[in-house]
Amino acid sequence: MKSYLNLFTLLALLSIICACSPKMNVLSGTEKKAGWQLLFDGKTTDGWHTYGLETTRGWEVKNGELIALGQAGPEGSANDIVTEREFENFDLMLEWKISPGGNSGVFFNVVEDPKKYATVYATGPEYQLVDDIGFPEKLENWQKSAANYGMHPPARSVLKPVGEYNVTRLRVNKGQVEHWLNGVKVVEYKLWTPEWEAKIKSGKWTEFPGYGRAKRGHIALQDHGNQIWFRNIKILEL
Repeated sequence: MKSYLNLFTLLALLSIICACSPKMNVLSGTEKKAGWQLLFDGKTTDGWHTYGLETTRGWEVKNGELIALGQAGPEGSANDIVTEREFENFDLMLEWKISPGGNSGVFFNVVEDPKKYATVYATGPEYQLVDDIGFPEKLENWQKSAANYGMHPPARSVLKPVGEYNVTRLRVNKGQVEHWLNGVKVVEYKLWTPEWEAKIKSGKWTEFPGYGRAKRGHIALQDHGNQIWFRNIKILEL
């Protein structure tokens, strides 16, 4: 009788664990009905390629995670990957965790023209991903996680410790952009306005004439020479 009870208890515990464990890289019925699409299937790099190439290098898929191996050079552009498709108005959701001292980013409206633009950041605004605490150099506010890199700092920090997954939401709709981190909206700005142009001309992007001008483009994930893990990458076109 005791062995049957132990077996019953074990099966009950397993059922609870399975019920509580969230499914990775899967859309719910509600999400499918609303029009959400997966950008990462949890098994392959289908739908992505390295900027300027036809294939993907420097990334692997393991345990349902899309992982940058940290093989890029100091400029962090060699192995950046971009979506096969272009997007204009969208709601992007993804989860990420970064290695100690790591640095990465999510870019949008990227123009893939390697002969004209050598890197994804030459054209695409960046939602910054970084280890705010352990980064080996002093970070300016506009360099911290969830910032619009080089342009708009986050209103406050809601970053989780290194090794824990963060939830990023990037919403772009008719030029209105919102950066969310772990359920909190921390950055908001408007593209292509006089204020936007003034920031470009007075800051980091003065030598990048294509930066922040495109109305649509690819989404990119950066390999900045550090390991970073992504999962549950999904998008809703607006």
